[in-house]
Amino acid sequence: MTVYLDNAASSCPKPSGVPEAVNECLRRYCANPGRGAHRLAVEAARIIHRTRRKAAALLGVADSADIIFTQNATDALNLAMKGMLAAGDHVVTSAVEHNAVVRPLRALAREGVEVSWVPTDSAGYLDVQAVVDELRPQTRLAVFTHISNVTAAIQPIGDIGTALAERGVPLLVDAAQSAGAVPLDMAEMPVAMLACTGHKSLMGPQGVGLLYVSPRIGLRSVRQGGTGSRSQEDQDSLPRPDRYESGTLNTPGIAGLGAGMDYIESEGLIRLARHKSGLVSKLQRELMEIAGVKVYGPPPGQPRGHLVAFNVGDLTSAETAAILDRDFDIASRAGLHCAPGAHRAMGTLDRGVVRLSVGAFNTDEDIDAAVAAVREIAAR
Repeated sequence: MTVYLDNAASSCPKPSGVPEAVNECLRRYCANPGRGAHRLAVEAARIIHRTRRKAAALLGVADSADIIFTQNATDALNLAMKGMLAAGDHVVTSAVEHNAVVRPLRALAREGVEVSWVPTDSAGYLDVQAVVDELRPQTRLAVFTHISNVTAAIQPIGDIGTALAERGVPLLVDAAQSAGAVPLDMAEMPVAMLACTGHKSLMGPQGVGLLYVSPRIGLRSVRQGGTGSRSQEDQDSLPRPDRYESGTLNTPGIAGLGAGMDYIESEGLIRLARHKSGLVSKLQRELMEIAGVKVYGPPPGQPRGHLVAFNVGDLTSAETAAILDRDFDIASRAGLHCAPGAHRAMGTLDRGVVRLSVGAFNTDEDIDAAVAAVREIAAR
């Protein structure tokens, strides 16, 4: 049986309620939500509304209309950045961001948006003062990942957001690795927008995500079309969330996302986080004891996301991951993880790293199996 340690890419398996919720939607109310007054369309709209309210409760959002459903975190980040920035604006980000941030910003730079890339240390940490030093009068937005999908470094988002808020600059957070993994409270955190994906720690299916947009933010729509409401009006005159949700939503995916959040509520987010943190601490500690294994990211004892990146001897990350899969039936992730800037900072751009990431259903036995496999690979 496969030992699945690629949860930072997509959580697997899903809680039992998730496939049931998706299938029930497809069987019972697969009509188009918001596009009709008949029972099936109303029920589809109702499940979307319920999931929106669950997401608001999980994230500490007072008004669920500030939760926008998207395809994924990448879609949410594109909506936030392209709905906020225009030629002549300035944006601050880090040099270690995921391509979900980097590539849209490069596209915006070609259209006249100026971008400042703040460096980090080799573990991936930002310095708050270095962020502040990049601000300009025309700075309209700052964008930072909360938890690195490569180093597992947890950025001081609270301190960064407070410093930015004091200077009138809104903060957009890429929470792909943190939503559902650690507590997030928009009522307390100085965050203007939060981009999340549904298929990682939120335990939902692929193809659905969300964006929280503070009521203080006037975000342009970047996708126009039918919403099922106020059809005679222009898109940007519509209320939230319709303004940002053109076209038919992924109702089965949203139903599954709601079930994933039900699982988090029933198990307790704090309990799940402690379980995963314990496994990661054990994994990091035991990998560091193996001769010839290089472990990256924050040192032991420092808070980290639920993943560990490493390399074995002179092997490329792809070679190590292939051996783990072929010889030991362990699922990992190798390469640059769509974040080449993080690898420049770590000095691994030429070989990448192997990433092992734990989820809610992993066990101590899974960690023991992975460590034993890496120990054998290192000894060959």
